[in-house]
Amino acid sequence: MKISIQFLFLLIGTCAYSSADTLLINQHFKTILSTLKSRSYENISSLNFVADYIHEQFSLYGDSTIYQEYKVGKETYKNVITSFGTENKRRIIVGAHYDVCGDQSGADDNASGVIGLLEIARLLKNQKLNYRVDLVAYTLEEPPFFASEEMGSYVHAKYLYDNNIDVYGMICLEMIGYFSDEKKSQQYPLGILKLIYGGKGDFITIIRKFHCGKFAKKYKTKMKRTKSVKTKSLQAPKNLHGIDFSDHRNYWYFGYSSVLITNTGFYRNSNYHHDSDVLETIDIVRMAGVIDAVFETIIGLK
Repeated sequence: MKISIQFLFLLIGTCAYSSADTLLINQHFKTILSTLKSRSYENISSLNFVADYIHEQFSLYGDSTIYQEYKVGKETYKNVITSFGTENKRRIIVGAHYDVCGDQSGADDNASGVIGLLEIARLLKNQKLNYRVDLVAYTLEEPPFFASEEMGSYVHAKYLYDNNIDVYGMICLEMIGYFSDEKKSQQYPLGILKLIYGGKGDFITIIRKFHCGKFAKKYKTKMKRTKSVKTKSLQAPKNLHGIDFSDHRNYWYFGYSSVLITNTGFYRNSNYHHDSDVLETIDIVRMAGVIDAVFETIIGLK
């Protein structure tokens, strides 16, 4: 019987170059995707179940863990925040949203990003950090709240801005679990980009806008030097289609230097916003590599 290399790595739990634990990643997926109703804004009980699970996991590792609650109409929604290196004044924000669009599992979009936060939390425990690191799981990133002031990331970024909190930069994890080695599996908003980045969706991308600030530039340079996953970068105008399609947009709005870490989502993954976005489509080994790269970059920043 033939056994794939990826399956062997999953059985082992961690691959040779990885600090992220693939068994834990797999278990997190099963828990987050287990709700009877989808994690959409209409299903408060599902959102609260996942928020409580994130809080429980964060509490195992962080210096402090809190809910950031806010009202939309008559309903209360929650961001979940945990902090490390709280002795440091200047901070780095790492965020991902846990809600989904409509009636779907949302394995890649965006359980993958949230699980990235959970593993980064585990890896950060007892690390000596040069900055305070806040991990933030956002609610209400998806429609009908996208690009509105009800987005969880808008609420959080505005809080930082209103309270004059010293933020070095922000890292957004948005769809980090889907990869493909098939030819023509990667699409682009501009055809010319295919000549630069190739036709296979086998890489993770660091996306930043022009005039992105010192943090984004330094982060890009350091993450590209890591070896745990194939990494490419794109710097583009803010109005390029798709470049601001996640929570980092709100940190850009308030003037914070920010990057998006993504597999490019709908430019690669045909399951995007469909009920076929399930665990079986996730490449857990390469996803673990992305988590390692982000973690190594964070702790290496001076």
